[in-house]
Amino acid sequence: MAAPPRRQPYPVAARELLRSSLLDAAREELRHRRWADVTMADVALTAGVSRQTLYKEFGSREEFAQALVLREADNLLDAVEQAMQDNREEPASALAAAFDVYLTAAAVNPLLRAVVSADGAAELLTLLTTHGEPLLERSSERLKRLLHAGWPLMRDDDADLLSECLVRLAISYAALPRGPASMSAASVARLLGPYVESLGRRAAV
Repeated sequence: MAAPPRRQPYPVAARELLRSSLLDAAREELRHRRWADVTMADVALTAGVSRQTLYKEFGSREEFAQALVLREADNLLDAVEQAMQDNREEPASALAAAFDVYLTAAAVNPLLRAVVSADGAAELLTLLTTHGEPLLERSSERLKRLLHAGWPLMRDDDADLLSECLVRLAISYAALPRGPASMSAASVARLLGPYVESLGRRAAV
């Protein structure tokens, strides 16, 4: 008889729930207001906790903004993962589908919409650009795992190069959109599709 799955300790589960609730509250605030107009007190009130609780969990507004950016990036990559799995037999198609679903989701994401509005979002924009190392590293590492899951024979150095390139492209297109998501996705697939397919052939040799 299989052992029952281990449950998270209550303090860990409670902290994860608190963090999720606070980030959800910020996301909801961004649906209607500029980030510059959203205070930590607003976020705490929407989440139903005290401002002291919010600062105890995240330390500062900057740390909270960083956590929000990383959480939203993870959510977008969840959609990318499914798109890649559905098209794993055709690398170029997987690339197009992944970019399409990512850019489509990014276009309606409250945080990304706050960034591209160019009004009161400079603090968030820096977390995607000049101070975007944590986002780049985390997203690239996760995408690298997705590449290896879809194409296990891909070499590590190829996966490293491709994942970082794709993440940088995705951030650029999301922060500065140009036309429909499907059009941008088709352009990326046209440009990089042959390279991705060549990686599969090289790995098989």
